[in-house]
Amino acid sequence: MRIRKKTPKPSAKRPPLYFIGYRGTAPQADELCRWYDLEYGGPLSLKTEDGAPESWQITHSPWTAHVVIPLPSTHTTGLKEQLAWEHDSIGAVAPTVMPPRDMPDSILFAARVARGLTLLTQGTAYDVTTQQYLNPSDWKDRGLNGFVIDDHVMIAQNDQSQPDQVWWYTLGLSKFGMDELEAFQPVGLSERGSKELLAESSYEMIRIGQSPKVGAAFRLPVLGRTIRIVNYRTAAPLGRVLSFREIQS
Repeated sequence: MRIRKKTPKPSAKRPPLYFIGYRGTAPQADELCRWYDLEYGGPLSLKTEDGAPESWQITHSPWTAHVVIPLPSTHTTGLKEQLAWEHDSIGAVAPTVMPPRDMPDSILFAARVARGLTLLTQGTAYDVTTQQYLNPSDWKDRGLNGFVIDDHVMIAQNDQSQPDQVWWYTLGLSKFGMDELEAFQPVGLSERGSKELLAESSYEMIRIGQSPKVGAAFRLPVLGRTIRIVNYRTAAPLGRVLSFREIQS
C-alpha cells in the first residue's frame, strides 16, 4: 500500500495497538534504530520525552509511533494475570492518530516497530484488537509496501449465537478507526466463502477509509459481488464491546 505523506499527530493517549512482554532489560533506543534501518532501510529517528526516558516518539519519514517500554507498574497491575504471561516487564506500542484513510500507513509502521521490539527482547507481542499472541517466529517479514489484510484483521466465527446460523465477524477493523463487519450464514455453507466475503469486504473498507452507512452498497471486484450494509449494532464477542455492521450479498 502506498504511504501517503501527511503531517502526523502523535498522541500518547491513544490506546495501545500492541503490548510487548519480555524478561530482562528493555532494548536501548539505538538498538531499535539499528535494527529498523537494517530491516527497512531507515532512517529511524527516536526521541525521548523530557523526564521520561522510557517514553519514545519514533519517526520514519511521514510515519510516527509512540512507545513506552517498560510501562510503569501503575499501568500493568493485573495485566500480566489477564494475559497469562510470565514476562517480568511489559511495553506498549501505540499508532499515530491519523484520518481513517491514512490509518493503514500508521498501523503498518506501528506493527513494524512492535515486531522489532519482539525480536530484540525475544518476548511476546499481544495484539490488543484481535487478542492474538505473536512470538518472534510468528511475525511475517514484509517490506515497506507490503500490506496483507490477514496480518491485521482476523475472521472469527461463532455457531452458538443464533439457532441454525453461524455468526462470522471480523476483529481488527477497529484498528483503522472503522466498525467491524459481520455476516450470518446458514449452518452447512462453505467456511471458505464466508471468510473470503469478510476478508474482501474488510480490504474494501480499508481502501475507501470509512464504514458505509446502513443501506449503502459497494462492489467487491475480486469476488464479482455487490455487498450491502443491512444493520448496525454493538456486541462483545471477546468481552470487549465493539461496533458491527452486517453485510449481505
